[in-house]
Amino acid sequence: MKDATPLLRAYLAFSAVAEPLYRQVQARRLRAGKELPQRRDERFGRTPAARPEGRLIWFHAASVGESLSLLGLLDRLLDRDPDLGILVTTGTVTSAALLADLLPPRAIHQFAPYDAAPSVRRFLAHWRPDVAVWTESELWPRLLHETSRREIPMLLLNTRISGRTAARWRRFPRLARALLSPFREIQVQEPALAALMRDLGVAKDRVAVTGSLKEELPPPLAKPEELASLTEALEGRRRWLAASTHEGEETVLVAAHERAFARKSDAPLLIVAPRHPDRGPGLASALTDQGWTVALRSRGERPGPQTGIYIADTMGEMGLWYRLCPTAFVGGSLVPLGGHNPYEPAQLGCAVIHGPEVFNFAGIYQRLDNAGGAVPAGDEKQIADALLRLQDSDAHARVTEAARGVLASGSSATAAAHAAIERALTG
Repeated sequence: MKDATPLLRAYLAFSAVAEPLYRQVQARRLRAGKELPQRRDERFGRTPAARPEGRLIWFHAASVGESLSLLGLLDRLLDRDPDLGILVTTGTVTSAALLADLLPPRAIHQFAPYDAAPSVRRFLAHWRPDVAVWTESELWPRLLHETSRREIPMLLLNTRISGRTAARWRRFPRLARALLSPFREIQVQEPALAALMRDLGVAKDRVAVTGSLKEELPPPLAKPEELASLTEALEGRRRWLAASTHEGEETVLVAAHERAFARKSDAPLLIVAPRHPDRGPGLASALTDQGWTVALRSRGERPGPQTGIYIADTMGEMGLWYRLCPTAFVGGSLVPLGGHNPYEPAQLGCAVIHGPEVFNFAGIYQRLDNAGGAVPAGDEKQIADALLRLQDSDAHARVTEAARGVLASGSSATAAAHAAIERALTG
């Protein structure tokens, strides 16, 4: 990497001898269920999987959301080149399980190597990618350094960063510039990030604002039989969704629900889908203690006529909940986490309510808010008011139609990413 700072040189020196430490890290992660024992060697660059013949594009994604956002791009690349192979690396057990079901033929998943020099070198020596693509912003210095040293064309696509990372880059601009230096092209989701990169000294012609790959993905699927069953069970009952919520948000949302609808027999059903499903049992217990009648999906329970709150603590079912609920509060936005994407609910006709903390998706939320395609609400009273207003069919239709208009005029991030990869392959 160009212009390595003393801090970066120190990290690279540490990573050269860090593999024994990562073995201790892995042992702890194995005990915690955060690694798969049968695939532990992948984290050290060893694998029984063979490299496919022909050209290979390697995509690195941090976790579930980043890897799922790639699926449309992968399909496009593979459809247009029958001799191309794809390698996708991630770091979490959850992402591995989802990708096992969702990756197209000729695409392989591996766990990313730990950021120790021997592990990274084994990984690169085995897979020999023709192009390396990082998505969003998980930038491990040793992985970047070794890939660049082999003169593998490198791209950074669909890039977004957290507020914390942005503050760190501003504090250490030389370090940020060095980490970004190996990338031939950088495609970012938001104009503000492009401006930050230019301020850091990244050449203007290497950075382009292309929007988000998630904006062009098809909406998440739902099992037809489960959708039909729950629709029948809830026939005639109103409902709304608290989607991808985090600790502290459910308290506000449940209070807003009670403020808007009280605990009357004809109150809508509140479906809470926590971002981390393992929080489900604790949420159910706390709400039961408050006197709510709660059903928990992970226990196989279904919402009945007396159920006030249904905890949807499962993975991979957001398409079901968005289809069942005409209105959704998108979580991660009442706490300083930056929010979650509004594309999926908007695509499926949900009226989107969100809190003020949406810096991870600032551009799309601003477009939606300006067009009346989403409802900002920052506290219990504002959320309750929004829920009541969206009970009116005309008000609900205005929001959802405006959101569809915004999405229809959106980015062409997939086409831009595909073009960048083709340039890297041929040049």
